[in-house]
Amino acid sequence: MEHAQLQRITDLGDPALDDYLRMTDVRLRSRVEVERGLFMAESYEVISRAVDAGMEPRSFLMSEKWKDKFAPLYEQFPDVPVYVGEGDLIEQFTGFHLHRGALASMQRPVLPEVAEVLRTARTVAVIEDIVDHTNVGALFRSAAALGVDAVLVTPQCADPLYRRSIRVSMGTVFQVPWTRLEAWPREGVDLLHDAGFDVLALALTDGAVALEHLDLGPDRKVAFVLGAEGHGLKPATLAAVDQHVVIPMAGGVDSLNVAAASAVVFWQRRAALIASGAPAG
Repeated sequence: MEHAQLQRITDLGDPALDDYLRMTDVRLRSRVEVERGLFMAESYEVISRAVDAGMEPRSFLMSEKWKDKFAPLYEQFPDVPVYVGEGDLIEQFTGFHLHRGALASMQRPVLPEVAEVLRTARTVAVIEDIVDHTNVGALFRSAAALGVDAVLVTPQCADPLYRRSIRVSMGTVFQVPWTRLEAWPREGVDLLHDAGFDVLALALTDGAVALEHLDLGPDRKVAFVLGAEGHGLKPATLAAVDQHVVIPMAGGVDSLNVAAASAVVFWQRRAALIASGAPAG
């Protein structure tokens, strides 16, 4: 028997489909999704991780051929509509081919307070003004894989709950505790200091300590600050933090992509904890 709320798409002007309109317009979606209190999850694995994390779906959208595969997900929510249509019809109003099977419009969660996110954390990442959604998603995936306890994003940072960020993170944005800072850098650094963290900035500056010479053992709570693409961290941030850290490079390369750099420093912290016998996330 088909799901009671399964509805076949016949009218692209139906207001019930508004959550899914013009999905490829990044500026529009970034504004609309926040204003309407929603975010988009794409693919079986990502939607499943969102549901497992307690996210609440508003509706599902999928092509006809995928409705049976996704039934175990949407059947958990008998009162949530499931919109089904042919692939070319869906592409007309979303703007892209739904090759991962389905989208789910999810209710955006209320972000926790910074103090709550930091309460039990010992390794934190701060991402400053990173505007590329792919880099944000990749950074969250590294954080989840390498034992980072929490992520803080600055006021101008791209939305971790934007569809591309979620997709690149493989849904790990739902498992790593995170929240957005209201002010940065001075206020945010002060909050980290008050919680007992040493704040370490990844930066190519004179006097920066090479990563392998840094004490990252279990006696130290650390917050790694990673900067925006191109120009790096703000001068005010570099002045406010406790220490500058650099990843030594070979081959005439001066730096890594911010997502790649995050994986290196997270791994170094994890390796130091494992070597000491301390829990490593």
